[in-house]
Amino acid sequence: MSRSAPLVPTALFSTALFSTALLLASALTACGGGVHGTPGGSGLRDPYFPKAGNGGYDVTHYDLDLAYDPDTERLSGTATLTARATQDLSAFDLDLEGLDVKKVTVGGDRARWNRTGQELTVRPHDDLDEGSAFRVTVAYSGTPKTITDPDGSEEGWLPTEDGAVALGEPTGSMAWFPGNHHPSDKASYDLTITVPEGLQAVSNGELTASRTSGGRTTTTWHTAEPMASYLATLAIGDYDIQRTTTPDGLPVYTAVDPAEAEASRKVLAQIPAVMAWSEDTFGPYPFSSTGAIVDREGDAEYALETQNRPFFPGAPDTGTLVHELAHQWYGDSVTPRTWRDMWLNEGFATYAEWLWAEDHGGDSAQKTFDQLYTHGEDDYADLWDFPPGKPSGAAHLSDSPVYQRGAMVLHKIRQLLGDTAFRALLRDWPTTHRLGSADTDDFTTYVEDLAPDEDFDPIWEEWLYGDGKPERA
Repeated sequence: MSRSAPLVPTALFSTALFSTALLLASALTACGGGVHGTPGGSGLRDPYFPKAGNGGYDVTHYDLDLAYDPDTERLSGTATLTARATQDLSAFDLDLEGLDVKKVTVGGDRARWNRTGQELTVRPHDDLDEGSAFRVTVAYSGTPKTITDPDGSEEGWLPTEDGAVALGEPTGSMAWFPGNHHPSDKASYDLTITVPEGLQAVSNGELTASRTSGGRTTTTWHTAEPMASYLATLAIGDYDIQRTTTPDGLPVYTAVDPAEAEASRKVLAQIPAVMAWSEDTFGPYPFSSTGAIVDREGDAEYALETQNRPFFPGAPDTGTLVHELAHQWYGDSVTPRTWRDMWLNEGFATYAEWLWAEDHGGDSAQKTFDQLYTHGEDDYADLWDFPPGKPSGAAHLSDSPVYQRGAMVLHKIRQLLGDTAFRALLRDWPTTHRLGSADTDDFTTYVEDLAPDEDFDPIWEEWLYGDGKPERA
């Protein structure tokens, strides 16, 4: 649906053209008028999702005040974004798929706006100067959408038997709040959610308040560390909640659907051990709490590395737990600058599974690599279809070349560097880019700088960017 508000007031034309021009110039100057600013871009030209994100500003904080009723599947919300203009702005876009916008203000003043597809274009009363901080507030409501990805999987807002779960990779977060929905723009979050009494609502970060009144429960979650919007989550339903700490005092918050409680118990009990191993392997944990959300099998089609506490559809196995917790370093703390760089998420998280097995009496990473090279296509028919550094399209970002072959790239680097230097890389890379963003060129340059006398070109040319199966393992 396309809906708009008028962009400029109707003017009465005088027969004296000069007088009319003076009147219009005066009116434009009085309201800021867009005399020096230009509209921000309606997308960041991501290689696979060109309309994702927006140009002209960076968001520094999201404040979301939401209410949801599972019986009617209606969501209402007020989103307040604090941002900084990166150019002189006469207008800017927010990503919002579906939902009805009721009111938009910028700096407390009503702003004109219009909708085209996922783009909510906002025209503030006054132009925004480059470098200035501003606050935009959007009031909205409706039935949030479930979005089907190019690969056929579902994300966005997923209704469940007793509530809903919001999952955002790669663009699904625009189904439940307006924002700059691209991984390169990270921000802190405060989220307040009101649901019917008897249900819990779990999000990222730390629970800072909870109250029940008049048959409604309101909880508030605070995420202090920068987070890409695709990592934001909200799970609403009936959950068994456990609050514990790791031996070194890190808070652990788990929310488990009662139907999955028994099957999940042993695996989730390993969270402290997995966190200790991960910190020893990848360096200090970048966030202020950890945990997990386990919903019923079938509520979603995949696990996701939602920040602080990964989401699992059904009880995870140990390998999946290791994978999603490793993402807290690789993907959540060090976030890909574009979706082309997704192998930096999935290659590292997959290799974390190999290392966990190697360090806990399972197959060595070398044996796993050899099996993949020799027989990988038996289990992963598409393993050699495209290189991990250049997926063949948006529909293939979650295919095995990004995961398994991405891990193989890392193993080739390990072979060349040796174990000691490679183990140092595993810690230093996420430390160097802690809570930031990076792309593949950043990584290859970083690796080459570690060992300037080594020749990494065969790895980049054959394993990272080369077509087909490399001739030599």
